[in-house]
Amino acid sequence: MENSSLVAVVTGANGFVGSHLVDLLLSKDFKVKCITRKSSNLKWLSGKNVEIIDCGLFDKEGLKKAFKGADYIFHVAGVVKSKEPEGYFKGNVETTRTVLEAAFEAKETIKRVLIVSSQTACGPSEKGKPVNEEVVCRPITTYAKSKLEEERLAKTYMDRLPITICRAPAVYGERDTEVFIFFQTFNRGLMTMVGMKDKELSLIHVLDLVRGFYLAAINENSVCKTYFISSEKLYNWNEIGKITAKVLNKKALKVKVPHFIVYTIAAIAQFFAMFSSKPATLNLEKARDLVQVAWTCDTSKAIKELGYRQEISVEEGIKRTCDWYKEMKWF
Repeated sequence: MENSSLVAVVTGANGFVGSHLVDLLLSKDFKVKCITRKSSNLKWLSGKNVEIIDCGLFDKEGLKKAFKGADYIFHVAGVVKSKEPEGYFKGNVETTRTVLEAAFEAKETIKRVLIVSSQTACGPSEKGKPVNEEVVCRPITTYAKSKLEEERLAKTYMDRLPITICRAPAVYGERDTEVFIFFQTFNRGLMTMVGMKDKELSLIHVLDLVRGFYLAAINENSVCKTYFISSEKLYNWNEIGKITAKVLNKKALKVKVPHFIVYTIAAIAQFFAMFSSKPATLNLEKARDLVQVAWTCDTSKAIKELGYRQEISVEEGIKRTCDWYKEMKWF
């Protein structure tokens, strides 16, 4: 489905996931419009054949103009860190409301609105029992609750707009700054593991993730549906540590951090963040995420209905990601 006349609008296009989605759409000959803020860092969009529209996500008129003549809207933008609970709901629910209202007013040409959600909206899994799209959602943090609220809001528009929701698990890859901390610490010779027992997780390379988004958006039968776009294989941190050691050709000292210490560090970080303009990377809610025994999801619905497959193994993904970090001199 490659057609230069198709127009895609991407919110959060300057971010880690959004910029990779932009690259994929450009490779498919889409005309791409990128919704950013005036303060956005555009380094991942620099030199690319895209139209930058810096109206942000609260300017309904600006969004309506951006969506005029669009075929696809990929709503990737969201707030993952906030000092106040309201920040999550403002950044994940209210922005989505504005996007959907503007999309409805420009709906004549729109073939699909794809909303990017998160496994956190559903909640953690049990070991060996990945969650699927049928599981009752039990979010455990404010961020997660805001993502579930975003999904619920999107469903109220499904009778008016062709909407598909895609949930992502833990994502890594080139340009990432979150899982990067794990690789950076490992490169320095230390591997910290939360808790005494190994945790299980779904972990997807960003290129597989955005390909899943694309397949969900162009599939005629995925309207009004929700999909987990994830790795087919489940991983544990021991396994990831071994692969990282091989890729970096380094051994790292494994340090198992008891849950109560994780909570203590998080509480201290959260306290000091009160005096900073930026929210803490590790806070009490993030600690609650980290101590869960498993964050795994089942992607078989996407495999069956969208023809999606995990193409990048964790071995290949970690190698290309760490090679990129070295090339960029991030470590």
